[in-house]
Amino acid sequence: MACSKIFSGDLAELTEEIIQYFRKDFLTLYSCILVNRLWCRLAIPLLWEDPFSKNYPKNYHFIEIYLNKLNEDDKAKFNEYGIEYDLLHSNTLFNYLNFIKYLDTYRTYRSINYWIDSLVVKYDNKLRYKLENLVYRSLFEVFIKNEVNIHSFGINHYTFGFSDDNMDLVLQNPNLTYNMRNLILIVNAISSRNIFPFLKFLCSNCNSISSIVVNFPACSSSLIETHLSQIIISQHNLKKISFESNFILYNPFLSLKNSNCSNTLNTIIFYYTDFKNILTVLQEVFNQLNVLESVHIFYCCSLNSDFVQQIIKVIKPFKLRSLFMSEILHVESLQLLLQKFSDCLENFGFHYGYREHNEYDEKQRQSFKLIMKYCTKIRYFNLGISDDNNIYPFIENNRYNINYLTIEVDFHDDYTGLSSTVLQNLGQVLPSKLKYLCLSLAFKTNDLEIFLKNSQNTYI
Repeated sequence: MACSKIFSGDLAELTEEIIQYFRKDFLTLYSCILVNRLWCRLAIPLLWEDPFSKNYPKNYHFIEIYLNKLNEDDKAKFNEYGIEYDLLHSNTLFNYLNFIKYLDTYRTYRSINYWIDSLVVKYDNKLRYKLENLVYRSLFEVFIKNEVNIHSFGINHYTFGFSDDNMDLVLQNPNLTYNMRNLILIVNAISSRNIFPFLKFLCSNCNSISSIVVNFPACSSSLIETHLSQIIISQHNLKKISFESNFILYNPFLSLKNSNCSNTLNTIIFYYTDFKNILTVLQEVFNQLNVLESVHIFYCCSLNSDFVQQIIKVIKPFKLRSLFMSEILHVESLQLLLQKFSDCLENFGFHYGYREHNEYDEKQRQSFKLIMKYCTKIRYFNLGISDDNNIYPFIENNRYNINYLTIEVDFHDDYTGLSSTVLQNLGQVLPSKLKYLCLSLAFKTNDLEIFLKNSQNTYI
């Protein structure tokens, strides 16, 4: 297929497909732009689609490139801060604004701060705050004027002061977020005067979101709960939703069964969630989710046998392909869960972090015996282990299935010793078709050498 495309003149198409794999690999992308014009034209959009996400880049000149798009009057506003016109004047080969796809209020605010730090002029706190706000608002004005089309938008509580002062730009210019596919809402305190208008705005203007992350404080008002429910119901292509923190969850979760996403939602993530608020409706909701196949449960409360019974009672054919947990279920409950989904479960994560040992370790070993018995079709395996040596025959018995393997040793008194055990025993049982391996261990040179020698015939 690849050869036929080359001979038919589709080399550019193939090159573009290859370069897409370098997304977020900034060093490689920088090298690509130096190869030739074609590679440069293909790599530049990936370098500039999410400029504010880079941690500690060499400089923040990209902010100056964006501010250069301001008109002369708006540029003049920077004079009182000692920022000369020449600093904002820049001729570029590309209109980099066209490439922006991701926008996060906190990362934008952070980048503005670092850019101000790089300036020669130093400011007192009051003047600095005014400059930060001016840059923040100016950037959004530039984005709107140049018809930037955001695919991913994040609202973060760290920047609500700036978001409040400038939210009117978003509310009055719906085209900025009209095609948004990913939404992240992180609010630790309901103190923003614009959070309610913004939630209402999302419900009316953004109906094609495919991924939503919501993180609100437990003290959230019923009005927040109502707005979130309406946002969920208004979506036509929601594929993934993450409920984070212990905010009021009942109605937003219940809205999944009445929403347009019953045939699209395939992943639900619960993070620091208290299940006591939704146990009574869990089965009711899951019965309406026709394509749900992935459930992630991290650091949640009230995760007991009632939760498992609700899952077991789901009437519709429920093919759970991915299950990730950070809590130990009762052995009987875990057995029921694995029995029900043994024919379809392909991705499994079993990591519990640090606990007091003795009873905990025994419970974990019993749980792992069930995994060995019922998880026979695992492709992706994420494991946090104690001192259970059964992991090695399990990996070897599934060597033709496992493609992705992550092993993280729990932090406790024998962290180094367990790490050594893994490195000394894992290399000889690695699956032959392993595509990805992640080891979070304490490495000693001798142990690492043993692992590399034992795994030298494994192509990863």
